[in-house]
Amino acid sequence: MSWQKYPQLDEQVYRKRLDNGLTLAVVPRKGFQKKLAYFVTNYGSIHTDYILDSVKHSAPAGVAHYLEHKLFDMPRGEVSAEFAALGANPNAFTSYDMTAYYFSCTENFESCLRLLLEFVSTPYFTEQSVAKEQGIIGQEIDMTADSPDTRVFENLMQTMYGSHPIRIPILGSRKSISAITPQVLMDCHRAFYDPSNMMLCVIGDVEAETVEEIAVEMLGSEKRSAGQKLRSWNETVVCSQKEVTAQMEVAMPMFQLGFKCEPIGTGEEAVRQEMAGDLAAEALFGESSRLYLALYEGGLIDSSFGGGFETVDGMAMLTASGDSDDPYSVRDAILERAGQLLDSGIEESDFLRMRRSALGRRVRDLDSFDSTCFRLCAYHFSEFDYFDFPRVFQSITVDDILEFVRRVVTAERCCLSVVTPISHEQEVNP
Repeated sequence: MSWQKYPQLDEQVYRKRLDNGLTLAVVPRKGFQKKLAYFVTNYGSIHTDYILDSVKHSAPAGVAHYLEHKLFDMPRGEVSAEFAALGANPNAFTSYDMTAYYFSCTENFESCLRLLLEFVSTPYFTEQSVAKEQGIIGQEIDMTADSPDTRVFENLMQTMYGSHPIRIPILGSRKSISAITPQVLMDCHRAFYDPSNMMLCVIGDVEAETVEEIAVEMLGSEKRSAGQKLRSWNETVVCSQKEVTAQMEVAMPMFQLGFKCEPIGTGEEAVRQEMAGDLAAEALFGESSRLYLALYEGGLIDSSFGGGFETVDGMAMLTASGDSDDPYSVRDAILERAGQLLDSGIEESDFLRMRRSALGRRVRDLDSFDSTCFRLCAYHFSEFDYFDFPRVFQSITVDDILEFVRRVVTAERCCLSVVTPISHEQEVNP
């Protein structure tokens, strides 16, 4: 048992690594009615190649998301109705590098927690149910194909990246999911749903010892071995193709701009790079920046514009996106502004204001149970204690930001994805 206090955030966390390898974190929020539990595996859509029992496996694209859907099925039926009967709201999501199952409730917390741990750790796949799910997920794939937001992002990933699997949609394709069988799902569950590859995070007015007791009761104490991820992703930071366009039924052109970064790895230095990237985005084109005001007053962007630093296992990028009648001019303006910042530097007062503002946003995010649970889990898998972020943020300097801009915000690392209205394509071509 280990309690750690964070006076600067007025937080404390109970942490423990159980005998079975599961990482447990409990954040007490005394007096709150709401309780939230996240049960998360360090496994996402990009982890299709792995070794299990000394055998190499290559799973079809989309299998992590498919598995997320199927785990809600139990031999006795679908578990959502059981959560509803307990007054709880269950849900789940699959990202590129993690999968999370969670519920919120105001009553029957212990019963809900047992149910969460039970269904996620109980693989049950039949030929009939797996085949039925192909039609359901196939419809979901078709719906995302009709989404301009999805198209502009996925086109960017497929163009920027040559080998990293972020270029493959999380859902996979109709063709790839047709190769998913009960055995494929069982193998992936054995490889990545081992407690040693997972984390349980709970927030609310709960007793940490009770959470630990339930986790041991439902998952046991035996330590097994998880699968080994294979990451043979040799990716250059240079974008061989600079632009990609598509036509869809949109009212005006929309775009997403990306600058490729080296993978940042894990640990505190990786988090420093992430925070420097976020502050670089704020200095370049944040709402309080000179460029944002110029672009907005010039009619080149609207309130949809924004961006930041994004990371996934094995990749990182600086992005900006929004609606614009001339995305190419927005791209050129950002590149020009990067050169100006390197020439003129950043005023210390402006830097301190940006850093205080960014730190304040992260602190305010702790008011959200969902945001706090998500970040504690995601940063744990990146080998960092998220509640230590104020100290790291305050270590960032002006030089860190300028070095990031110098290294990353270049034409060689830049790629632009644009979705244009079907009848107006020519209006946005350079």
